[in-house]
Amino acid sequence: MAAAIRKTLLTIETTLIEGGRAAPVPLRLITAAAVVRNPWAGRGFVDDLRPEIHDVAPELGALLTGMILDAAGGGAAVEAYGKAAVVGLDGEIEHASALIHTLRFGNHFRTAVGAKSYLAFTNTRGPANCPVMIPLMDKNDEGRRSHYLTIQFAIPDAPAADEIVVALGASVGGRPHHRIGDRYQDLKDLGHDASNPAAV
Repeated sequence: MAAAIRKTLLTIETTLIEGGRAAPVPLRLITAAAVVRNPWAGRGFVDDLRPEIHDVAPELGALLTGMILDAAGGGAAVEAYGKAAVVGLDGEIEHASALIHTLRFGNHFRTAVGAKSYLAFTNTRGPANCPVMIPLMDKNDEGRRSHYLTIQFAIPDAPAADEIVVALGASVGGRPHHRIGDRYQDLKDLGHDASNPAAV
C-alpha cells in the first residue's frame, strides 16, 4: 500500500431520543478514519505535493468509502456526507488539505453514494486526541438544513506529530424533529432568487 496506515477507526452513533422525544426514524452517524504517516514528514518544505497525492489519496478514498458503505448498508442509504483531515504538529495544514482536496480522494465517496453536492470539510492541525470535526450536508441539496450535522470524535493516540488523520463521515437520515425550515423559504421571504442567493 502506498499509504502507511497505522490504524483505522469506524464508529456508528445512533440517536433514538432528541429533545425528550423519540426520533421518528433513528439518526445514524457513521465515521470512517485512517491514521496515516504524513508522506511529507521530515522532508522540509516540499514544493510539489502531487506525487504523494496521486499515490496516497485514491487509496484512502477507496478504503474509507468502503468502510462507510459497509456500515450504512450501501450508498443509497447515505443521505449526507463530509470529510476531514488533521495533520500532526510537525506537518503543514497544506499536508492535511492535500489528501482530501483532490477528486482522486473525494470522487470515490461522491460516486458511490450518487451525490451531486460538494463534500463539506475541515482541514486542521492538532495533537493526539484533538477533536476531529466532520461537517455534513445533504448529498444532493446543500440547502436542505435538516441534514446540516457535525460528527465529532477523537483518537487518543493520533495524530502523532508525523501523522495525518483522514476521515469521511455520513448520515443515514437528518436531525430528528427538524423544524427550522430550509434556505429556500428564507430566500423567498427576502425576495432573493435561489440561483443568486446573495442578490449580487
